[in-house]
Amino acid sequence: MQHECNHLIEREGGESKSEKAKKAKALSLLLEGFNNNRDRIHSHNHTTYSMEEFNFSNLAEAASYARRGSNSSVLKKVEYYCHHPLLKDGNVLVDTPGIDAPVKKDAELTYSKIEHPDTSAVICVLKAAAAGEMTSEETELIERMRSNLGIKDRVFSVFNRIDETWYAGQLRQRLDSLIATQFQGNQRIYKTSGLLGFYGSQILKTNSSDRFSLDSLFSESIKGIGGEEETPQFVSEFNNYCASGKLAGTQFRVSVHGYETPNENYTRILNEWGQPLIKQLITDSGIEGFRDAITRYLTEEKRPQLFASLADDLQPLCQKLQQHYLQQLQELDSQPQEIEAMKAQELGNLNQQLQQVGTELAQHLEQEVNSIITNNDQHFEADFQQLKAKMVSRLDELLQTFSVQDAYSAATLSHSRNATAPLIAILVEALYYIANELEDVLIATSENLVKNFCQRLSDRIKNQEYYRQLYHLLNNDSNLETQLQQLEQQLIHALRNVAKIECDKYVRESPRFYDENTFSIYQFRQTLQQTSQGYDCASMVQAEPAIRQLLKLDFEPKVSATIYRNFRQAVNETLKTQLLPMAKQQGDNILQQYPQAKANLEQTLEQEAIAKIAHNRKLQQDIEQKIKQYNLAVSDINNCLSTMKLFEHLLPTIAVNQSPDSTVKQDTINQNNGYHSDFEPILTAIDS
Repeated sequence: MQHECNHLIEREGGESKSEKAKKAKALSLLLEGFNNNRDRIHSHNHTTYSMEEFNFSNLAEAASYARRGSNSSVLKKVEYYCHHPLLKDGNVLVDTPGIDAPVKKDAELTYSKIEHPDTSAVICVLKAAAAGEMTSEETELIERMRSNLGIKDRVFSVFNRIDETWYAGQLRQRLDSLIATQFQGNQRIYKTSGLLGFYGSQILKTNSSDRFSLDSLFSESIKGIGGEEETPQFVSEFNNYCASGKLAGTQFRVSVHGYETPNENYTRILNEWGQPLIKQLITDSGIEGFRDAITRYLTEEKRPQLFASLADDLQPLCQKLQQHYLQQLQELDSQPQEIEAMKAQELGNLNQQLQQVGTELAQHLEQEVNSIITNNDQHFEADFQQLKAKMVSRLDELLQTFSVQDAYSAATLSHSRNATAPLIAILVEALYYIANELEDVLIATSENLVKNFCQRLSDRIKNQEYYRQLYHLLNNDSNLETQLQQLEQQLIHALRNVAKIECDKYVRESPRFYDENTFSIYQFRQTLQQTSQGYDCASMVQAEPAIRQLLKLDFEPKVSATIYRNFRQAVNETLKTQLLPMAKQQGDNILQQYPQAKANLEQTLEQEAIAKIAHNRKLQQDIEQKIKQYNLAVSDINNCLSTMKLFEHLLPTIAVNQSPDSTVKQDTINQNNGYHSDFEPILTAIDS
């Protein structure tokens, strides 16, 4: 497949010449990535690996591995963890592929992240400072910003490599003109030199001992051929900065000598001016101004909005918790606190408890019957499928083993004066024989169906809470087990009668069996013609296959009607008429057990009253502890909201003696500016 991909790329004239070629290249990379990482790819689930498992010692190695190519084709995502104050409140920094990503899907992903309501800030790094004009992708972004004010408010436009305009006046004029025309009214515009600012901050604490990082940070960059030192890019740009006139009007009188190498100029200048010059470089790079602006935006503008949104989302939840805890406390307070009072209350509730047990029993049995009627009882359905399968298989067996000779013998024995028997007599014997055999099967499988159902029903009842409560109140099950055993026999007897009636109908021919222009009447006539060739048993035996086929045409529709229509309806109706009245009667029987329940309860009531009072006190302590934890958490949030002067968003606390109906109500003001309310602000960095 990879060979075909490469062949297609060659035929198209290159991997970027057409959509086909791009797709072929993508497939080739995917296959290569799969082969290279086969041992790490799980068949069904995504797997996660740490840097150590790839033997990466730093982020640069991890980034190199994840760079677009065969490895990235099988990577779902790469997670970097960074400790920074701006990320402590839940801010997430997302580095997108860029609006000018070569893969269209990646560019669309970038735009979706820019326009997503969860995105708090977008840092768009523009190339215009170095190029003097905007790319088509950057122009499209500007157009989208103009049409969507929500996007414009969150975009920070950063013109990087601004140092190239310091010694190119025409380039500087074009940039200023571009900003004046395309970014009119935009306050979030920043000019930076990331190269000078970043490396300037890195060498700030160095000195001449390592030649201001030439022997440490830049040690790999300066290695050249033949022992000559190469010039790191930062050193070249530093020298350009010193010679650009940017330092005019400052205290620094810096000179760059042509007779010195760039590295010698660099070390001499820093030896002469040291840290003050580096700090000036960092200031001129613009990165501190941008850092202060994004920090101020996230901490002073966005953070209060996000906390207000968080508080608004928490408000209904806090109110529900408040009402829930207070209602629980109120219910516990209303319970008796003394043993005698608790005993009196329990005895007073006894009749209601018995009634509740009867009601729950009736409801449970109604649900069981309804689940069978609606075909939702999987175990019952499996048993009924077995019934149908046994009826079908037994019919096939009877048809295959039916003996015409035995039927002929039975017919002649019934009529001793005659030495021959008609086809009709053979069919009559067959109808009685097969119908009775099928009746035996239907009765046996019905009995098994009922026994399995009643056993499951008994097990399910015993696992119900109302059954445990019944035993607790009466110290017995109020003869419920006996009632279920009687129910089983009643159901078996009822379905036995249904099966007898259903199979007794098999003796009669189907109503349309002899209709003209049907295959059955045609088969009957053919069979009759075959059996009329003689008057002895042999002519009948020779027609045995035709007679079996005739019986099959008659019995298959009958059995099908039984197992797919008639008998299931009869079973459902029988269960309903037998089970539901029993449930109602059993509920009445339970209510009549009040004297026994009272006598049983009085024996253990004092111990139960003591245990219940202790249990209620434990519940009250637990709830009060939860309220304490809730108030502590809410107080921390409210302190934060108060610090931001968001008093109208304060969350309600809970006073233990407070009524559930007097919950604290707060007016909420939506200061979300159209952003999603989840407290997960996203800082999106776009390398365009």
